[in-house]
This record gives sequence, C-alpha cells and structure tokens, in this order.
Amino acid sequence: MTLATLPLGTRPPRPASDTPPAASDAAPGTSETAPAASDTPRSARRWNLPGGLTRAQTITAAAIVGAALALAGIGLYLSFEHVAVFAHEQLGFATLGKARLFTVGVDVGILVLIALDLLMAWLRRPIGWVRFPVWLLTGATIVLNAASAAPTAGAWTTVDYVAAFAHGIVPVLFIAVVEIGKTAIDRVVREVTPAQGVPLHRWFLSPAPTFALWRRMKLWAVDSYSDAVKLDKERRVYRVMLERQHGSVRKAPSDARLPLTMARYGLSVDEALALPQEAEAREQARLEAEEDARAAEEERRAARASRAEIARLRADGDVQAARADVDAATSRAEVLAGAAVAAAERAATAETEALESEAVARADADRAAAEHRAAEARRRAAEADEAAAEARAREAEAALMEAEDAARTAAAEASTEEDRARAAQARRDAAEADQAAAEARRDAAEAERRAVEAEDEMNLSTRDRKIRRVARMILTEGSGIPESIPLEAVMAACSVAQGTASEYRTAATALLAEGYAPEAR
Repeated sequence: MTLATLPLGTRPPRPASDTPPAASDAAPGTSETAPAASDTPRSARRWNLPGGLTRAQTITAAAIVGAALALAGIGLYLSFEHVAVFAHEQLGFATLGKARLFTVGVDVGILVLIALDLLMAWLRRPIGWVRFPVWLLTGATIVLNAASAAPTAGAWTTVDYVAAFAHGIVPVLFIAVVEIGKTAIDRVVREVTPAQGVPLHRWFLSPAPTFALWRRMKLWAVDSYSDAVKLDKERRVYRVMLERQHGSVRKAPSDARLPLTMARYGLSVDEALALPQEAEAREQARLEAEEDARAAEEERRAARASRAEIARLRADGDVQAARADVDAATSRAEVLAGAAVAAAERAATAETEALESEAVARADADRAAAEHRAAEARRRAAEADEAAAEARAREAEAALMEAEDAARTAAAEASTEEDRARAAQARRDAAEADQAAAEARRDAAEAERRAVEAEDEMNLSTRDRKIRRVARMILTEGSGIPESIPLEAVMAACSVAQGTASEYRTAATALLAEGYAPEAR
C-alpha cells in the first residue's frame, strides 16, 4: 500500500516484522533508513509526492536536476567546440560542418542513451547493459576532449597535461552526475529496501564466521544482513537449548536436530521444525489424492458398467422388437398368402367358368347352325315339293328332281345328326374340362400347401416367399415362361407395386434357372 492510496489523515500500519537493525551491526558510512510512513509530514501526503518527499526535498531535487541539466549543457557546449575543431584538424574530416555533425551525433547519442536509461529506471524496468554504451561514448568524448588540448608539435609539458586533464573534467563530472541520478531514481521507485551488505568491521573482527554468514546470504538469497544475523542467533540459541536439554546435540532426536542440519540450506528454526509436519501433510494429501483417484475410478467403472447394462437392455429390447416385427410380418404374409390362394382359386374358378361358358356357347352356336341348316333344308324341301308339284307334268324331270331332293334331304338329316353328336361331344369335353380344372385346382392347392410348409421349414423371409410364389405361378400358369405372367397378376398376388412386381418376376426367373422345383423344396 502506497501513501497515494491512503485517505487523508490516515496513519498507515507499521509492519510487525520491521525491526531496526542493531547499532553495532549497521555498516559504517551508510545512511539511516527512511522514516516510517506514519512519521511522514502531512505536506508529503497532501502533495502525493513519490517516495513520500516533503516540499523542501522536492524543491531541492528539482534544483539538483536543473543544475545537472545546466552541467550537461555546459559539457556539451565545451565538448562540441573542442571535439569539432579537433576532428576537423586532426581526424581527417574534410569540412568543419562534417566535423560538427560528427560531434553532434556523439553528444546526442550520449543524451538519448542516458535519457532512456533514466526513463527505464523510473518505470521500474531497468536495462542493465544500456550504461555500457554510455560509458563507452563518454570515454570516447573524454579522450577526444583531452586530445584536443595536446600540443601539435614538440614534447608534452606540464601545462599540456593540465590542459588535457581540464578538457576531460566536464565529461567525467557529467557521467558521475548521471550515475548518481540513476541510483537515486532507483532507490526512490524501488518498493523494497536495497540489500544490506556485511559491515566491513565484521570481516576484520571475525573473518571465518563472517565468511560463512556471507556465503549463506549469497547462496540462499538473504538480502538483509540483519535477517541473516537474526537467523544465525536463532540457530546458536537453539543449539545451546538442545545441549541443555539432552546434554549433547548428538543425543537429541533427529527431528530436533533439523534446524542445525538444514542451516546450510538457509532455513530458519521454525521452518526446519515445520518440515516433518509439512511432509506428513504432503503424504496425507497424497494418500487422500490417491483415495480420491481410486474412488473416481470406481465411479467411472460403475458408470461404464451401468452404461453397458443399459446398452444390453436396449439391445434386448431391439431384438424383441425385431422379433415382434418379424412375427407381425409373418402373420401378415400368411394372411396375404391365404388371400392370394383364395384369389388364385377364384381366378381358376372364373377361368373354368369362362371356358365352360365358351364351350356351351360354341355348342349352342353349332346347334343353332344345325337348326338353321335343318330349316334351310326343310325350306328347300318345301320348294322341292312345290317344284315337284309344278313339274308333275313332266314326269321324267319330276322323278329326277324328286330323287335329287330325297338325296339332299337325307344329307341334311345326316348333317343334323352330326351336329347333335358334336354338341354332345362338346358337353362331354366341357365336363372333362371342369373335372380337369378341379383336379388342377386341387393339385395347385396341394402344391401351394407343400411349398408353404417347405418355406416355413426353411424360415424364409417375406420377400423370398413372394419370389417363390411368383416362380410357382410361372410354372403352373405360364408353362415355365416368365413373360406369360403379366405384372398385374404378380401385383395382385403379392400386393406390391409395379416396380417391385417386376423385380419379383426377375428374381423368380433366376430362381427357376437355378433349378427351383416346388415338389423338391
């Protein structure tokens, strides 16, 4: 929490762990730490100044920055004049303008790099290597300024050395001011106090323990010297207490010796003593994680078993549904087959009746023709009688004509008898046809029954049953010729559309070609 975020008139809390270092441990020549936030004057909190500076401190900092800028301007002016002339006369620049352009580039480059370094330090994003080009260019400027005061001929005198030193003072002073400013900015914007080094007097008073203390600070990133001293005191006190309690450190339990064992790794006494509990806590957490993992795995297994059982039940349901569909389709096929057989019987009966009607009609026609011929014969006989009556006058011709008429009458009577015989034969043929048709129907019904039984034994599908029915129709009704069975008959027998009827007839033809015989199946 910064001062700028606190309400006006609020005293920020002081951290409990912030204890001032002992006077004997403070490094000589170091400044005192900044006053606590609660001791900051109200003017600093009112102005919201960076780092809690007072108004006087801010004015002083502004004056120092102004003086630094003035020093930079003076240094740049003097360096510009000296280096430009030296570059033109000694470094081989053709014109004074080019030499001045070279000098401006070097000085402006120094300013840009310095400004960038200070800006990044102010933004708390310092770039450490930027200062090295600044030092290189500043060193080049110092050398060029010192060289500009060198004598053109003859040996160097004391005045020449003094002049060269005087020409290099301003660039050195400028770079020193820049480094001090950068360090000041770094200390202002840094949230934590800089690392405290080991005081010089301790190195002389106790070299070996001081080296061990310094080594631990560097190895385990202990930035504060006071913190390192505090840790060392805790370990020493803890060792004395162990010896007092157990008589010797070696007689103490291993867990009690942990702070001394872990001292080389930068752990405090409390941190070292907490290691067993932390290890137990981690082990407990690991065991709990394993138990949770096992429970989760068991839950996943149970879930997988449940899903498998659900899938099995669904599959059983699908099988039962399929069986029900098959049974329904079989029942429907049986009904359709019965209807088809009845339709076939009706068709056979109608065909037989048509044949009988046609035979009776033919017999009636023959009988009518015979009667017509008899009537015609009778008419001709009458005409013959009339002609005989008229021709009695001529006895010879009349007798001849009577003989001829008698012959014709006999022929007509014989023709009538033949007609009657043909009619009787037609009736006998019709009766025989009726008997043959009845026998054919019985044979067809018997063959259909045997075929249906064979198909039931073969457990054929509805489509295969219909194809075999069409094949039997081709054998019985079409004399083995598929084209003799019209698609309308197949559609009526199988209750399908025209395209399906054509497909069934084609499949039945292929089945017959493979040697299908209803009696053999």
